[in-house]
Amino acid sequence: MSKTGLCIGDKTARLPLIQGGMGVGISLSGLAGAVAREGGIGIISSAQIGFREPDFQEDAKKANLRAIKDELNKARKIARNADGSFDGLIGYNIMTASRDYGDYVRAAAQAGADVIISGAGMPVRMPEYVEGTDTKIAPIVSSERAAGIILKMWDKRYHRTADFLVIEGAHAGGHLGFSKEDLNHIYDDGFDKAYDLEIQKIISCTKAYGEKYHTGIPVIVAGGIMNSDQVQHVLSLGADGVQVATLFVTTKECDAALEFKQAYVNAQAEDIEIVISPVGMPARAIHNPFLERISRKKETITKCYRCLEKCSPQKAPYCITQALIRAAQGDIENGLFFCGDNARYLTEITTVPEVIQRLFP
Repeated sequence: MSKTGLCIGDKTARLPLIQGGMGVGISLSGLAGAVAREGGIGIISSAQIGFREPDFQEDAKKANLRAIKDELNKARKIARNADGSFDGLIGYNIMTASRDYGDYVRAAAQAGADVIISGAGMPVRMPEYVEGTDTKIAPIVSSERAAGIILKMWDKRYHRTADFLVIEGAHAGGHLGFSKEDLNHIYDDGFDKAYDLEIQKIISCTKAYGEKYHTGIPVIVAGGIMNSDQVQHVLSLGADGVQVATLFVTTKECDAALEFKQAYVNAQAEDIEIVISPVGMPARAIHNPFLERISRKKETITKCYRCLEKCSPQKAPYCITQALIRAAQGDIENGLFFCGDNARYLTEITTVPEVIQRLFP
């Protein structure tokens, strides 16, 4: 398979590959740096990125803003070859649903992130937060309608378009841009073929805005991609590259605890379920005692970390920050283990180079 690179404006990665952002604490500098070293685009998740900082409990936002810069610098050091160069890129995934979203995007851009990707909502004001920097930006969408709304708003309000765009399908992990009803039908005959048509519609919509601004807007497809055949299929639809997350969890370079990675290795098809996050969005996770408990009774929330804009401690069934931190630290009994649909196919701990070889032999 051709390993043609990915050009985003004046920035280039040797491989048409983005490593998907995973929070809390799953894709930090270790994983992102390793992917960039191999020529891909390594993505750090900003979600409660400062959870290891000594002042996180007292001022989570301050700790997160400091960690955004620190993790980016650490990732760059990891990515460099002996001569100081590397042929990948490093950026951030910052959820639109984050409280203080604009402050986090500004911090990542000012720190020098090559790219910023935003989903979990409509990042309609994203362009103003990176103004004056060289950071390239992309929305995550799951439908032609969503792509059209965002690109039209950016065109009308900011007189610009996306630098690239990520399409996230229904087989992805974490928060998803589909209804729970849709997610219950992804194995029906014809679902994936129908979504292939949706991907092509999104590509066509994006191309129209690229032509208006006399530029190319690379389109990246994500969700359930596990091997070179799937990569080739996505490229045959007209996409410019792929975003892969789940495969990178079970690598030695992934920033999560070994127990988190082992949960993926141990997961069977029946262990992976659709849950509703505290902000009402469907998400995919591995079944465990924590999910059993919160299905019966609301968890007592003693502290709000102000992570998500629409989350209310009085109404939320659990604190998503605490649940995801416990998972990242390897607490199998009490953590929330987000995953992609294809986690059930992972059977061993590998390395970033091995994953990339599997995708681009």
